[in-house]
Amino acid sequence: MRSIKYILTLSFCAVSFMAHTQKTQILTFEEYLKNVRNFNIDYLAEKYNVDIADAYVKAAKVFPDPELSVSYANNQNWDVRMGYGVEAELSYTLELGRKRKARVRIAQSEKEMTAALLEDYFRNLRADATLAYLAALKQKRLYEIQKESYQQMFLLAQADSIRLHLGAIMEVDARQSKLEAAAMLNELHAGEGELQEILVQLLLFQGDKNMELPDSITGRLKYLKRTFDLPLLVTTAQNNRADLQAALKSGEVSQNNLRLTKANRAIDLGLNLGGGYSSIVRNEIAPAPEFWGVTAGVSIPLRFSNANKGALRAAQLSVAQSEKQYEAIELQICSEIVQAYNKYIITCRRVEHFDTGLLQEAEAIFQKKVYSYERGETSILEALNAQRTYNDIQVSYNETLYECAAALVELERACGIWDIEID
Repeated sequence: MRSIKYILTLSFCAVSFMAHTQKTQILTFEEYLKNVRNFNIDYLAEKYNVDIADAYVKAAKVFPDPELSVSYANNQNWDVRMGYGVEAELSYTLELGRKRKARVRIAQSEKEMTAALLEDYFRNLRADATLAYLAALKQKRLYEIQKESYQQMFLLAQADSIRLHLGAIMEVDARQSKLEAAAMLNELHAGEGELQEILVQLLLFQGDKNMELPDSITGRLKYLKRTFDLPLLVTTAQNNRADLQAALKSGEVSQNNLRLTKANRAIDLGLNLGGGYSSIVRNEIAPAPEFWGVTAGVSIPLRFSNANKGALRAAQLSVAQSEKQYEAIELQICSEIVQAYNKYIITCRRVEHFDTGLLQEAEAIFQKKVYSYERGETSILEALNAQRTYNDIQVSYNETLYECAAALVELERACGIWDIEID
């Protein structure tokens, strides 16, 4: 009997220890962004573009290959005894006009443009990932509000059930509170499902193929007003925006492409050096001794095609087009900053309106209505209306906090800076 108790005690301790040591998976914002940078599949795929561009730079440095040709001649008529001959020739194309240098420069500028585009891709990826995390925090808070409301209504329904048995309230009031609790429980389940959907999006940003949802995420939506100087934001964006740098590099690509087009109009010299051997010709009519021969020559192409300047004109127009595209991106950046700045200022005002005591007032009214209902001074409908008003204000405040934080993210995205912290 003692051994059985001893075994049961050990088993219980082991189970308790395993349950206690089982780690809860909590995702922090810093860890989340680190995973996005290191494991986001789309971003990892975009990184290959830089390596590919670097390979093209190495490929552009290659010199033209020489050509070796070998020929054998025999009249195949052994009766006339004409002999045979063997020739070999080595030819090489000598590029003029600095074509190789032009190819290397355009490949290098394309590599720099690709690197700038990759940086701009990560700028947008980081902002989108942050917005998804903020959306998860918003939904987490909404779920907590729904849970708190359900718990309050559940306790009220339990109290109404007791009061009904005591004859303190009417049956319709007890049934009403019970019905409201059931409806809130249904909304609570729906809110939990929406929270899990957003958490799946976070896994997608992190490139997590296991799809193991975290038990919780850290951080909360809060209001931290920041003061910005609009002209300084525009200057900051012009210095930091990677897409603007990519547009600048695109202009360099067009300039280098124009140089390459001009270089391709220069002639290329063909150099050749060869040697041959002819055997003895024993023909009675035209006998000849065996001999070795050497040949050398230069071929000069006649570039009549240079009269057609279509490719040159297209390259010149491409340069002008890239300049206009750069100006268009500059204007677009200014527009994005002004819009994001105005939206941030407006959402800050909305948050500050809630901070004037609106939440506390709604909560106080709700508590007073519940207290009055429990004392029989008000109806159940008045208490329910007060609770709905309080919940609506909490939801609206939470959504406004999210919109304010999202507006700040969009503003920093537009400026090309990053200073978002989530506690």
